[in-house]
Amino acid sequence: MRLGVHVSIAGSIYEALERARSLNCQTMQIFSRNPRGWMAKHISARDAKLFIRKRNVYDIRPLVVHIPYLINLASPDENLFNQSIKAFVQDIRTADLLKAEYFVTHTGSHRGRGRNFGLKRFSEGLNRVLKKAHPQTEILLETTAGSGFGIGDRFEDLRFILNRVKKEGLGICLDTAHVFAAGYDISKKIGLNDMLEKFDRIVGLKRLKVIHLNDSKTRLGSCVDRHEHIGKGKIGLEGFRRIVNNPRLSDIPMILETPKKKDKDDSDNLNVVRKLRR
Repeated sequence: MRLGVHVSIAGSIYEALERARSLNCQTMQIFSRNPRGWMAKHISARDAKLFIRKRNVYDIRPLVVHIPYLINLASPDENLFNQSIKAFVQDIRTADLLKAEYFVTHTGSHRGRGRNFGLKRFSEGLNRVLKKAHPQTEILLETTAGSGFGIGDRFEDLRFILNRVKKEGLGICLDTAHVFAAGYDISKKIGLNDMLEKFDRIVGLKRLKVIHLNDSKTRLGSCVDRHEHIGKGKIGLEGFRRIVNNPRLSDIPMILETPKKKDKDDSDNLNVVRKLRR
């Protein structure tokens, strides 16, 4: 198992690597751009080459690039839908430039038009992205908490998209806080096993490529996405002890997206997880 955190891309892109290395990360995640804006940061070919060279030296892999929050391929609004496709294409090309292994996307919100509309719309949008971008980086669909008009909180949603998108090799990123908020009680041994068995039956464990390791501030089935420090939320230390030591997950890279209010928050959470590992 390779363990890492989501790190900032402030400054030069290769500075993100230094942040990950300072925490002894074996894997890492970055945003493709400002997570709450449309402006994309230009990365020069020189900086990309330096980034790739440093990552090889530091043996940080896989590199996971995460899509920003404004992109919504499930949107019924034509302007937002088309703008999202354009930004998605730009960002997957950035991931290719950096030779990232994975590109994580949320599945978006249907904004009141219904789950079936949202699933069809997202699938259509992703097919259009793939036709324009021809990415080398593997795209991962992220599980969601199911808040508001969001889709992707049910494993059946992921299966629907996998069946409709015309690309081999689409994978899944499972977020522990999200699946807990969506109603899968992974805080308990039987609940974790039931979730993994259902995931395998509907989606297939071979599709699971990355885990976002986050505790949940909100209760089981709340459908509210609020991350908490490892062991301090509703999943709890024993829940995470079982997750990080589950043999079916032993080869899956795990990336923390826990709250960051102090400089040492990332190192504290990493240390907790490392102590839980047997």
